[in-house]
This record gives sequence, C-alpha cells and structure tokens, in this order.
Amino acid sequence: MVFTIEINGRKVTAKSGETILTVLNRNGIKVPTICHLSGFTPTGACRMCVVEVEGLPELTTSCSHPVEEWMRIHTHSPRVLKARKTLVELLLANHPDDCLYCDRSGSCELQKLAEDLNIRERKFRGRKPSIQIDRNCASIERDPAKCILCGRCIRVCDEVIGVSAIEIIGRGSKNAIGTSLNKGLNIKACVKCGQCIMVCPTGALKERNSYPAVIEALQNKDIYPVIQLSPAVLVSVAEDIGVKTGKDPLSLLKTALLRMGFKEVYDTSVGADILVMETAAALVNRVKNKEKIPLFTSCCPSWVSVVREFRPAFTGHLAAAESPMMITGTLIKKYFAEKNKTNPDKIFSVAVMPCTSKKAEIITESPSDYKNVDAVITTRELIRLFRLFGIDFTNLDNESPEPSYGLRGSSGKLFGTAGGAMESIIRTFYFQMTGQELPGTRVMEMRGQKNRKEFKLKIGKQTYGFAAVNGLLNAKILLDEIESGRNDLHMVEVMACLSGCINGGGQRFGSDEKTLKARAKALYDSDEEEMIRVAHKNPAVSTIYEEFLEAPLSEKSRTMIYRHSPTEQSI
Repeated sequence: MVFTIEINGRKVTAKSGETILTVLNRNGIKVPTICHLSGFTPTGACRMCVVEVEGLPELTTSCSHPVEEWMRIHTHSPRVLKARKTLVELLLANHPDDCLYCDRSGSCELQKLAEDLNIRERKFRGRKPSIQIDRNCASIERDPAKCILCGRCIRVCDEVIGVSAIEIIGRGSKNAIGTSLNKGLNIKACVKCGQCIMVCPTGALKERNSYPAVIEALQNKDIYPVIQLSPAVLVSVAEDIGVKTGKDPLSLLKTALLRMGFKEVYDTSVGADILVMETAAALVNRVKNKEKIPLFTSCCPSWVSVVREFRPAFTGHLAAAESPMMITGTLIKKYFAEKNKTNPDKIFSVAVMPCTSKKAEIITESPSDYKNVDAVITTRELIRLFRLFGIDFTNLDNESPEPSYGLRGSSGKLFGTAGGAMESIIRTFYFQMTGQELPGTRVMEMRGQKNRKEFKLKIGKQTYGFAAVNGLLNAKILLDEIESGRNDLHMVEVMACLSGCINGGGQRFGSDEKTLKARAKALYDSDEEEMIRVAHKNPAVSTIYEEFLEAPLSEKSRTMIYRHSPTEQSI
C-alpha cells in the first residue's frame, strides 16, 4: 500500500511496512545513526536517529518505527537537535581525548557527529575508565576505552560471521562490550576476519599496525625489500588515488612502490593462478576416485580457521594448497630469488592484503624453517605509507614497469570478488577434464551480489555441482545441508566476508553497496580485456612449473606450497 506522509512540511510517498528512516533516505534527508546497520533488524538502541512526530509525546527512533499514513514528521526541529547533541555530549563525557593520535581520526563517526552538531566544548565530564588495550590477537587490536556500546561488532560477528567472538559483558552501569569469557580476542572463537573493524564507528577496533616494520626494512640498506599486491587491493586503492573505475592501477602503483624503495613488485595473481592449477587438479583426482567430495577452497584463512575449530570433520575436504599470498611468498623466496640472484636471507617480503586475517596467517601457516611472508599490511596501511612517503599520484609519471615474473593473465584477478575463485577453477577444471576450453569462458552463475551462488556443469554424462558462498554464517548453513545428506556439490568456494575480498576487513572504510559493485566490475572488466583468461595458459605459470614446481600435485608442489597439517595434505 502506497500513501502520502509529510516530512519537514513536504509531501512524500511511503509504503506500508517501511521504516521512517528508509523513507527519509530515499528522499535525500540524512538522519545520523550509530547502532543502525543496513540489512540488519533495527534495534533503536542508540537513539541518535530520533525524529519528532506530531501527535506523539516522545521523540521516535526513525530506524525502527514504521511509517503510518497520518504522520507529520520533523527531522531537525530544535527539540530533535537538542536531543542528538545531548546524546553525543554524553558519549564524549568519558571518551579519550586522543583524536590526534587515533587511527580513525578523519573517518570516526563520533568525531563527525560532534562536528556536524557543532560541539566545541566538553559539557559533561565522566570518569574515564582505565582499561588495558587488548593486543592478544595477531590481527586485531581492541581499545575498550573508545567503545561507545553501539553493538555493531556483536551483530556482524554473530549474524554474518557466525562465531560470536564479541558479546555484552557485565550488568547495569558496568555493561560493556567484550570478548568471549573476557579473555581477549586471541581465543579460538575469533577468526580474525576484521569485519568488526569495518562496522566500528570509532577507533575501538583496528588492525594490528605492521607498517613500522616495513618502514624499517625500507630504510635498512642491508635488507632487500619486495612487495606483493592483491588484486582486491588494487581496485580499492584506485579509488583513493583517483584512477578511473575499470582501469588497472597496477603499473602506477608499481612506480610509486619502486620510488619508495621496494626492489621488486609482484602481483599476487600469479600465486592465485598456481592455486587454480593445484585445486583443479585435486578436484579431477577426487571426482575420479569418488572421495572427499565436495572439495572446499582454502584461500580464505578465516574460513580455514572455522573448519579447523568448529567443523573438524570437514578438514580433509579443504584444498591442501596454501593461499595465493603464501604461494607467492614462497615463489619470491624460493624461486624468484634464485632467478634474480638475490640472497633469500636478505629478502624482506611484504604483502598488501584486503584482509586482516592474513596477518595471523603468516604466523600460523609459515614453514618452520622460514617465513613465506615477513609482514602483511592492509589497504588502509598502504594508503598511509603513500602519504608518509609523499607520493603524489596526480603528478606521478607512469613508468609502466614490467611485472617481476613476466606475462600474467586475468584468472587470478577474479579471486578478489565472491565467486571469482570458483569461476577461475571451473575454467581450468573443464580444460583438464576435456582438453578443451570452457565455452564462453565466463561463468555468469558465479557473478553478482548474492550470498550463495550455484552452477551445474555437464561434462559427458556426468553433471558437476559448484557453489560459492560468502559470509561464514551462510557457509555453516551449507555445511549443515551437506551433513544432512546433500550430495550434488563437487566443489565449494567460501569467503568469510560478504562480497568477498573487495569487502575485506582491511579495506577502505565506507564501502557501500555501490562501491562494492564498482570494485567487482573493475575486476571483471580487467578479465574481459586480458588476452590470457585461464591459469593453464599463463606462460608465467607454465615456466614456474617447468623450472620449479614440476607439475600440479607433484611431490615438489606438495613440499613447497601445501599446508603442513597432515590432515589437510590429501589430494
């Protein structure tokens, strides 16, 4: 049912069942929110979105109150503005005064609210709690003193990731947001995905800072610093440096990184292509032997953690090869170093990833005798490095340096978006099964913003089932279906974050649906523009196998680029 209501003296249309906030947003009227998350059931807990509705004695939360035909609403009346200002002043009463040093300065929602409401002095003074910063996690740092109890982190951890590592602790005035058992984030429940950081409105949650170590390596003449870039990082950094959507910023970033002092710049796509070769070969092997089906991708460390900690019965179903980052790290120190006549002991290998869980991965997955990757920095940290080194992209000449490893294809680029890894593997799996290329190359069923996508592929008389799931809670639902007897799937891609790595926990803040669609489109556009769109035709990949790894599933491959857990070594 469509009807008319009045907002700020103007008639607008509304639909039955909509909330006031939905109608306001659709009509370009901005109302501040703190606890609200798009797509989640509203709670109205923070009261920041209150509006005045004529006929109602109290101010009304616009995020949770449905519209009604009789309503006359005032969104910025003196009463409303006074209420919002008081709420922010109360939040600031015991908030730390360290905005100059806070990582979120400039992107802090509380800071912006104070500015928008013209708060220029501390009206209320509360006792500032002396709470120790939680640095137990290898990926995420938690500062409870900056928490404003919005509850966003709890909701995303519970309703999207499904691990509930963060929860409400204490009662009454001692109510606080803490970790399970209040033991810090370095417990098994946390999978280090960083989605809590992405929704936190303040600096209460942030990634563990790694770039001081990178700066030190760049300034040490005895160190040979090299860096690898994830495709999902490229499309999001492009937004910050002003590269037009759909344009590949890799050569421009390489120029900047070489000027900063890095000796070599690699694209993680080469590791992704190697992973495609290994995983497709493993799938061929499993379907022929009819064992441990479905095969699950292993490129997302948060997903691997979920299987190991919560669903160990599926551990043998994980693809045994390491993630693209770890494979590229091994190639840098074990293969490219020899080709470049570089001492691997002098190499300081940096990876720029869209994901905070990669910081933990280099600790848990590195071999005992060396580290594949020495430091991981997020997209946000890379942007800070560019600013620290004074890189001005508007006046930077594009020197178009060639990739350190030669020609590359587009198959590995697709790993940045949900369904992309599955599409790349399907292309090579079809070739390995038939000796022919997949007709049309594109697998449209694996594209789009849906949280679960499925595709059936017929080869001869056999039909093979493929699925791509993003959001770990959605993955757990699929695991329940498989445990209950579903047997039509042969391979499943799982990404912890909704929309995949383009929405990872290390990406730029403020990534809305429109931005995520633009990032996915940039990756797919680069795939369309490439001459080489399948891993098995990438000359660089062929050379690496000829000179280093021998062949997919070979003993050399399993020694060099497979995870070291015996339960995950089966192919």
